[in-house]
Order: sequence, then C-alpha cells, then structure tokens
Amino acid sequence: MATLTLNYDGKNTLIKSILHSAILAGATQVATKKMSPLDMALEDVRLGRVTTVCKPKNGKRNKQ
Repeated sequence: MATLTLNYDGKNTLIKSILHSAILAGATQVATKKMSPLDMALEDVRLGRVTTVCKPKNGKRNKQ
C-alpha cells in the first residue's frame, strides 16, 4: 500500500475528475489534519526525525 499527498487547485475540474475516478477505481480517501508548526516539530522529535537541537552561537535567546 502507498500513501500519496497531493496539492492541487480545488478549482481545477480536470484534476478533481481524475481524483474522483481514482477513488471510484478503488483508491481510498484519507482525511488529513492541519497541524501547527510547533505540533509538526514535536511530532518530528517524537518520531525520531530530529535528534539534536542547535543552540544560538552567542548563547542568548532571540527576543520576539
């Protein structure tokens, strides 16, 4: 089984009809959730994609 993530223009009727045909042919639709950048970073750490965190060279935090 493979999972594809597609970005497309929702107004493009040709792409929408191709995707609809794929779903009719047996492909399943998977709902995705929107995640904030912080949640994505935490998930990267949890899944082991990130193993180290870099500190600023001057040792100070950036003010925002």
